[in-house]
Amino acid sequence: MIRGFFRLIGLLLLAGGFIFMVYDGARYVADQSLRFTRFGQFWNDIHQSSQQAFRIWVEGHAPWLWNSVIRIILDQPVFAVLGIAGILLMLLFRPRKPLIGYARD
Repeated sequence: MIRGFFRLIGLLLLAGGFIFMVYDGARYVADQSLRFTRFGQFWNDIHQSSQQAFRIWVEGHAPWLWNSVIRIILDQPVFAVLGIAGILLMLLFRPRKPLIGYARD
């Protein structure tokens, strides 16, 4: 049950990544300039105070983590972050391989 839920979340993240790839591609066709929507900008547009609260929480627990990892992720395109997160969830929670010679009831 939980495995199916996380696979669904992964599939939705993958679909969201595809939507943002199409959005950035359509913007490229319209403007003839390649600009990707950054994940930090997207998060800021959705809910600015949660991004600030997350930054304060991370800097309170592990200050080195913000500059070395989180900031790099926030500067990546949205389609890449959502796509990779979706693929990871779908791979981590994939169905088990059937056992050969055993019945799994």
